[in-house]
Parts: sequence; structure tokens; C-alpha cells
Amino acid sequence: MLWMVLASLQQQKDILNAGKGLFSFMPTLMNYSNVIYQYDFVRPMINSFIIALLSTVFALVLSLPAAYAIARYKLRKMSLIILVVRMIPGISFLVPWFTIFAKMQLTDSYTAMILTHMLVALPLIVWIMTPFFESIPMELEMAAWVDGSSKFRTFFGIVLPLCRAGILTASLLAFIFSWNNFMFALVLSGRKTITLPVAIFSFVSYAAVDWGGLMAASVLITLPICIISIFLQKYIIGGLTAGAVKG
Repeated sequence: MLWMVLASLQQQKDILNAGKGLFSFMPTLMNYSNVIYQYDFVRPMINSFIIALLSTVFALVLSLPAAYAIARYKLRKMSLIILVVRMIPGISFLVPWFTIFAKMQLTDSYTAMILTHMLVALPLIVWIMTPFFESIPMELEMAAWVDGSSKFRTFFGIVLPLCRAGILTASLLAFIFSWNNFMFALVLSGRKTITLPVAIFSFVSYAAVDWGGLMAASVLITLPICIISIFLQKYIIGGLTAGAVKG
């Protein structure tokens, strides 16, 4: 990580002569300027953010009720199915999904990218959230029902706030998967929906590698995730610990 940041501040000749010393160079922001303006890195960054955000939101909308139903109705077989689905490599779905989206003329579209990332994130969120819903005493919901609260209102007003740590943890993991995903984006995206992991290949050619631009682009890809993780660190650790203890 340190070498990546330092290399992003160096010229190509300084990177190739790294043997002189780790800090023996004149820092420059030229690589970041080239990444943003010459390589037009803003569009892939916007695409990655839109796809990651919407796929995470849609996955939460579908997976939270599913995880709640599994926890409350003790659907052990469904839990086993979710675990098996989590063990299947996502790349095994790549060819069928590409065939389906190609026939529907949805390649190089936000719809294809968001649906793909959402479907992969669904079992992950269900698997994380099920122990959190199981840890909530049923008596709390029953008390709310006695007071006249509907099941819908109880779920959104009582159950979900108590699972805030788990929701933040699952959301962040789903967002990171979408943000960093390369294989699905390589096959399903195009000029309009190219994402950061695919765009970073523009720094590599048969003739040479723009190491400074590559490192600067890597920093820009990693930085948002690092910032989010730092601010949500308390919830992430608490969420993973609570889920692990219950599981």
C-alpha cells in the first residue's frame, strides 16, 4: 500500500530506478492529472459508484426480508441452500448471464451490471443477516403486535434498527464486491458502462506499462473504500463479531 502511494507520486524513470531508495525522488501529481484528464477516469468512477450503490440497495431490499423469514420460520434447508450458493464461484454464472443479456440486448447497460452484482450480493447479505435476526428476542415483536403495531411496521421500526450493525457490515461488503469486481464488468460492460477495474487496463499495453498512472489509478480505486471502512470500522467489527458469535 505504501509503495503504491509513493509510486503514484513519482515519474516513470524514478519508479524504474527504485533501487536508489524508497524516498529519493521529487513528488509530483502529474500521474493523477493524467489519470483524470488524459485517461478520462471520471466516467468509470461515476459508473462504478452508480452500479455499486444501486446493486447494494436493491440487494438489501430483497435480502433483508428473506433473511428475516429464514430466521423467524427456522428455514434450515433454505439456510443450507444459501450457503451452497455462496460456495459456487460467481464466474460459473458468467456465460449464461452474458447469453441472456446479449439476447435481451442489455450488454453495456446499467441494468445488466446492476442485476449481475445484485444477484451475487444477495446470498452474501442473507448469510450475514440471518444470525442478526435470530438474535432478536421474539418477545419484542410480540409486545409490539399487542400494542397494535403491524408486522410491516414492527419489521421496519423495531427489527431493522436493532440490526443496524449487521446491515452496515453487509452493505459495505456488497459495495466492496461491486466496486472491485473485474470479471463481470469485463464481459458485460462497454464504452458507456466501463468500471474502474476494467478502465485500469488502459495503463497496460504490449509496448510498455505506465506504472505511475497505474499506481495513481489504484490509489483512486482504493481510497473511497478505505475512507468508508475507517468511518464505519466500529460497526463493521461489531457486526462481524456479533454474527460470528451467534453463528
